[in-house]
Amino acid sequence: MVDKSRRQELLQQFSERPPQNGIFALKNSVTGEVWIGVSRNLDTQVNGLRVRLKSNQHASKDVQASWNAHGEDAFIYEIVERFAETDPHVIELKRTERARHWRAQLNAGTVKGM
Repeated sequence: MVDKSRRQELLQQFSERPPQNGIFALKNSVTGEVWIGVSRNLDTQVNGLRVRLKSNQHASKDVQASWNAHGEDAFIYEIVERFAETDPHVIELKRTERARHWRAQLNAGTVKGM
């Protein structure tokens, strides 16, 4: 068990971390379907996806239909690539290029991220 002061220190460190840009995959373990998305904050992306999917408000209709048919337990969120770059222009170019790469690599569709 972590003592209270150590816990506060860890929470502070977490809140001060810069967001992690990169590519994620959303996989349906029942059907084998895969969708690739880009995110400006990979560590919090999964929560946003779950909220939208649970409330039947996800922008990607095929992802939503698969979620509705198979349920939350069928889905796996996986970070496939984190970007080390900090230059916003480089990141934007890389997001498009690397998302295209992962879609081809995994024969995947697109899921809208943040």
